Amino acid sequence: MAGATDMTDSTDSTDSSKSLQAEIKQAIVRSLRLPIAPEEIDTSTPLFGDGLGLDSIDVLELVLELERGFGVSISDEQTGTKVLYSVETIASFIMTERRKNPA
Repeated sequence: MAGATDMTDSTDSTDSSKSLQAEIKQAIVRSLRLPIAPEEIDTSTPLFGDGLGLDSIDVLELVLELERGFGVSISDEQTGTKVLYSVETIASFIMTERRKNPA
């Protein structure tokens, strides 16, 4: 029976990750006023440079949005560089932070 529970936990985790990724995409488009639909952002596409093309001004807006909307803090540039790479990396960071500090 434990196998069935493990499978459900895994499915729940995947579903919550996909839901979180969708929320992040919406937050990115809304806060940066991007002229695209959230669904057009691939979860693994780099947000900066040749990917989505965000710049240093966008970083500030995005960090503020993540703090306001998701309750996570990006404390330094090194962390920000890793976390803000893609929607996947942002989602992973938020999930890790939420496990450390459950509401």
